[in-house]
Amino acid sequence: MRKSMKLIEGFDSNYRYILVAARRARQLQGGSRPMVDSGSRKPCRIAQQEIEAGKVGYVIGPVKTAKDSVSDLLDHALGRK
Repeated sequence: MRKSMKLIEGFDSNYRYILVAARRARQLQGGSRPMVDSGSRKPCRIAQQEIEAGKVGYVIGPVKTAKDSVSDLLDHALGRK
């Protein structure tokens, strides 16, 4: 039996927390300035500290069906959009 992990406050799933932290870590690796003072030089740890400090949030966009996604790609490829 798996032990369930406690959800990080402000997140609907631990998976989403990991996605947000990973995206922020990539931004830091790409040259973004940290939004918190940190003793760490590791982008992943800095991203976690930023989330804990409430400096990083996320927005869930509209959900598209596979059919809509393919239709949009085809329209774009054919120059319709």
